[in-house]
Amino acid sequence: MADEDEDEGVDLMADWGAALEEQGAGNADEMAAQWAAMIDEPAGGEEGSTRGADRVLNQEEIDNLLGFSLDDGFAGERSGVRALIDSAIVSYERLPMLEIVFDRLVRMTTTSLRNFTSDNVEVSLDSITSIRFGDYLNSIPLPAILTVFKAEEWDNLGLITVDSSLIYSIIDVLLGGGRGTSAIRVEGRPYTTIELNLVRQMIEIVLEDAEAAFAPLSPVNFTLERLETNPRFAAISRPANAAILVELRIDMEDRGGKIEMLLPYATIEPIRDMLLQMFMGEKFGRDPIWEGHLATEVHASEVQVDAVLFDRQMSLNDVMKLDVGQTLMLESGPNDPINIKCGGVHLTNGVMGQHNGNISVQVSSKLAKPKMSLAAFEKAAQGGTGKGE
Repeated sequence: MADEDEDEGVDLMADWGAALEEQGAGNADEMAAQWAAMIDEPAGGEEGSTRGADRVLNQEEIDNLLGFSLDDGFAGERSGVRALIDSAIVSYERLPMLEIVFDRLVRMTTTSLRNFTSDNVEVSLDSITSIRFGDYLNSIPLPAILTVFKAEEWDNLGLITVDSSLIYSIIDVLLGGGRGTSAIRVEGRPYTTIELNLVRQMIEIVLEDAEAAFAPLSPVNFTLERLETNPRFAAISRPANAAILVELRIDMEDRGGKIEMLLPYATIEPIRDMLLQMFMGEKFGRDPIWEGHLATEVHASEVQVDAVLFDRQMSLNDVMKLDVGQTLMLESGPNDPINIKCGGVHLTNGVMGQHNGNISVQVSSKLAKPKMSLAAFEKAAQGGTGKGE
């Protein structure tokens, strides 16, 4: 009986062993097939993987990937703690006059760039916002050209940024590119000397127009100092300092791009009171009726004119010794010229004589030229500088 149970156990173990061997062989075959498929897949997709590895992202994809799009950063509304932090730093007083200045800049730049490119150029003002300087540098989409300029009269710096689209568009137009074709953006290389010089000419035109736009408010000279392609080398202010960001859109039919002017608040501080004013009119508040009335009254005003026979300097001791009956010798003859003055200012010379029983003075020379003429005064009032004529 025991032998039969032992034989049945041996047979059962043999059956299990055979079943395990068959299952193991099947699993081994399936696993081998899977391994072969995995090995064959890279071989079959080698071309596709190589193409994906060699593919270079364009600038728009890089900007979207890194989140460097300035439009996305400031077009949407911020919420939460970030909104509270930024509002405490970037919210500044509104400058109404600055909008008038840049509206005038848009009109002038449109005309100047049309003459410069001989093409149909449209310049529009996208926005005027406040931003921290460090945030702006971090949000500049590269490649771009950053221009550092100095406001001489304000003794501070400003920044102009030209994006890649506008750079290649203006180069394409100036070098004879066909109309209606979008400019090709070349990635992965620095700007050439020719490209930098062409962009420099465009920026100089914009700076000249900016000078003319600010002239009725405050005469200023914008001097281009240097061109940079790395935002780190264009740090003209502390990262936490606030600045005014002006975005201009330049369109040339199907081509164009953005140019941005950044003015730190420290730069425009000398004219802050003027920028806070609110008035309308191209001449910035000048009233021609009041000007005419004032000019009429000035010309009709009466002034006292003195005919000086002789001037003599005396010491205080001699003046204190003057007494009644003392004679003062005027070292002047009857034919010597007489100095004619008004308010202590020399006007002209004359000769003493007699007319109808009264002592008279005949003017013998033309009036002296004033230090500032009326035309020079009007020119200075309009923002220019003039010397006496």
